[in-house]
Amino acid sequence: MNISEGKKGVTYTVKSVNGDHEMNTFLFSLGCFSGEKITIIKKMRSNFIVNIKGGRYGIDKDLASVIEVI
Repeated sequence: MNISEGKKGVTYTVKSVNGDHEMNTFLFSLGCFSGEKITIIKKMRSNFIVNIKGGRYGIDKDLASVIEVI
């Protein structure tokens, strides 16, 4: 499943990031890569607040849809 389908407050492990080169590079710069933990802090209609490595980031639905988690 991707992170946009996840539940608020649950910590997931990133399985893979399957976006284009630009998306992957941006997410990697946030610390979002395979094996890393990610938690959904807040879900809004088209945006998400997530916690990655102790930092809070706002990502849109397009970015959230390319982050596959387990």
